[in-house]
Amino acid sequence: MNINDKFFLRLIWIVSAVVLAVVIALKIVPPPTTKPSFIYLLPHLIGGINAACSVLLILSLIFIKKKNIQAHKVTNVITFILSAIFLVFYILFHLYEKDTKYGDIDHNGILSVAELAAVSGTRMIYFFILITHIMLAVVVLPLILISFLRGFSMQIERHRKIVRWAYPVWLYVAVTGVIVYLMISPYYNF
Repeated sequence: MNINDKFFLRLIWIVSAVVLAVVIALKIVPPPTTKPSFIYLLPHLIGGINAACSVLLILSLIFIKKKNIQAHKVTNVITFILSAIFLVFYILFHLYEKDTKYGDIDHNGILSVAELAAVSGTRMIYFFILITHIMLAVVVLPLILISFLRGFSMQIERHRKIVRWAYPVWLYVAVTGVIVYLMISPYYNF
């Protein structure tokens, strides 16, 4: 590992820690009193971005299996850019809107006994998917950044080693992001 690698690895860990701190702060900081009108489009864009990333990640795997390295690189760069846009939209949305409660049919922020009964077992499925999605989303950011560093610096063997972990986690996070969106969207209060 050379000096540049050490610098970029430190930068990756700093960026990952800052993103995590910002996402945690979003849970604590009260939302601003006025909300821009576009804010309610963001969850739908976020869901679409996750769907696009899921497809692009599968295409990326197909390209590399066919030894089409250029298409693999371009696909991953596009997926990376979309993921960065996703992150900005996610932070922006959750700055203004706090969590939606799964099963809140009347959108009052309180789950009644009838609402809980209506969603019954799907609530546990939703929370399992959501919790694994969140935990792996925290883990995947540094994995993605390290795999990009190694791929772009043409450290092919080191890139392959990290991608063995990064790829399935990134794909899982993207796919479960779509599932979470589809499950929670009926309960948005906007």
